[in-house]
Amino acid sequence: MTQRRSEDEYEKADEDEVFEWEDHVMAVVAGEVRRRRKELRWSAQDLADRCEEAGYPIPRNVIANMESGRRASLPLVEIMVLAKALRVTPVSLIYPVGYVSEVRPLPYEDPQPTWDALQWFTGQSSAFGAEDLMLDLFLAHDDELRAALAALESEEYERWKVRTASNRIQREAAERALTRYADQVTNARTELRRHRAAIREAGGVPPHLPSPLADLDPHERDTTEENDL
Repeated sequence: MTQRRSEDEYEKADEDEVFEWEDHVMAVVAGEVRRRRKELRWSAQDLADRCEEAGYPIPRNVIANMESGRRASLPLVEIMVLAKALRVTPVSLIYPVGYVSEVRPLPYEDPQPTWDALQWFTGQSSAFGAEDLMLDLFLAHDDELRAALAALESEEYERWKVRTASNRIQREAAERALTRYADQVTNARTELRRHRAAIREAGGVPPHLPSPLADLDPHERDTTEENDL
């Protein structure tokens, strides 16, 4: 006959699952801190010194206890400081892509490829059911900004090639390329305006534009002029 669990037993099982997951996350972070520290050929004291330089001291014994699994908790602020000290990103300590093949994103979920979990954590994948409109808008804006800057650079280069062409064939080829990149710049600027408008419509503030594109957004230019007064 199957023995049924009591409510207390179910609660205990749930707690065990959560604690196991917490231990898993801490072990992954601790393992990556240790790996990176050794890669830099630092002692635990060296890392502690660099944490202090970053403005948030983490003593050597705390680092040693974390790496050995003797520590009961690992605050997010310490992950941020450790990442700064180790010259990596915080997310790379939580999801060490290339060094750990699978991680458990949440307590009751099976292990997932580390790359998939990292993309969920950074908002680059909706595979876990995430819906982050503002983050999606900012990611799209960043893509278009990169495209616009690359097209501007290429446009300027082709303009230089037109000026310095040594013969008609070279000049005509450069002029064709210049036209192509000019069209790309126009399209990227249009898309940037669209994304910036969408960010404002959603209640957000678009990121500042670099100087080559500073004239693209009249709203931002007006705000800048007001701040200068």
